[in-house]
Amino acid sequence: MSDIDPILNELTLDSELTLDKSWRQGRTLFGGLSGAILLQGAIQALAKPAPLRVMNVNFIAPLFTDQPAKLTVEHLRDGKNVTQIQTRLEQDGHVCVQAQTCFGATRESKIHIPATTPFPLSPPGKADFLPPIPGVTPKFLKHLQLNTQRGQLPFTGSKESLIQGWMKFKKTPKSITLPHLVALMDAWPPTVLQMLRWPKPASTLSWQLEILETNIDLAPSDWVGYDAITRQAHHGYSHTEANIWSPQGQLLAISRQTDTVFDG
Repeated sequence: MSDIDPILNELTLDSELTLDKSWRQGRTLFGGLSGAILLQGAIQALAKPAPLRVMNVNFIAPLFTDQPAKLTVEHLRDGKNVTQIQTRLEQDGHVCVQAQTCFGATRESKIHIPATTPFPLSPPGKADFLPPIPGVTPKFLKHLQLNTQRGQLPFTGSKESLIQGWMKFKKTPKSITLPHLVALMDAWPPTVLQMLRWPKPASTLSWQLEILETNIDLAPSDWVGYDAITRQAHHGYSHTEANIWSPQGQLLAISRQTDTVFDG
């Protein structure tokens, strides 16, 4: 399967799926697609609809493309207000990627603090991130378009460690669901890679998503905003925080990642 819509729409619980190499990120499946699949599985397993509040993803082992992977789902707890579900993608009997999702019902509350983070982006222009370079450009980028507004390409020796820009799917999906949005959130490289002068390997260790809006109202062709900064990096690990924006400047989600960087 290549386009994202058939991957998500044809997904069934406790099923096996095989993804083609066009979704590869290095030697493993693109982490954004892994997260989207795990979230789609959790949504299908919900006894009753509820908004996603938090999703924690751990990347445990490489998930190889062109090989069958099994999706498994486990209900950890169905509470009165919050349901917690664990989903896993396994290959050859080993857990490769695991996610814990927390869905919470909307409740009346006297506390209301609107987001005060200023919207940092100008209207998007043309896609301009990276041309397809064999052996250099990650294969999954053929499915996406990125428009950079601040930050540099990986391995350019930049003094900055941040990225601001826009992202969307190259082939417009029928609609933008939350799993589609999760796939987009992981499109950009780790912010610290632009500080290196030569290619070095890096991978995501853990990924936490906090969903701020229960109604993600995006048109299929909309650009989605991305504003990421490195909070800290040392001892071979970097910690990145990103805000995810609608085209109208609505803060949709917060993404936090811990990445391993092998630059020693």
